[in-house]
Amino acid sequence: MGVFWNGKFGLGEIWLEKTRSKFNVSKDKEKRTYNGIEFDSQLEMKYFRDVICPKVESGDIVEYTLQKEYILQPKFIYNDTNVQSIKYVSDFHIVYKNGNEEVIDTKGMADPVCKIKRKIFWYLFPDIKYSWIGYSKIDGGFVDWDYIQKQRRERKKVKSKAGE
Repeated sequence: MGVFWNGKFGLGEIWLEKTRSKFNVSKDKEKRTYNGIEFDSQLEMKYFRDVICPKVESGDIVEYTLQKEYILQPKFIYNDTNVQSIKYVSDFHIVYKNGNEEVIDTKGMADPVCKIKRKIFWYLFPDIKYSWIGYSKIDGGFVDWDYIQKQRRERKKVKSKAGE
């Protein structure tokens, strides 16, 4: 198990055991396990439990796949060097009763790599709706991640103007 530094300088530096991954996911698997399925994050587990399962029970969702892999670029050889494929693994692939498909990723934060993969996915799979879902109590619970970011920017702008 890795360690992280608590930020203090000088003699007597304190090192603590790491309890979360680089994506701030709890190491406690029980907190992110539902119905015997271990999810990558609590957010992903809660979305499955609170949104997908009820829609499966009501018949709105007829099929779902967890952790479906998509090849965004196949492997190839460049100057005698094997270049690995670029893969994207979705949190959920859903088929609705009307036949429409949707790929959903639950997001807390978006790093530059996932932003690039999203653009490539949009380009390669234009017929599949691709959504990033986040959770924000103030914005209505599970909603579009881009919407949450926009609302946060607006609140920050209002707060900044109020402080002037």
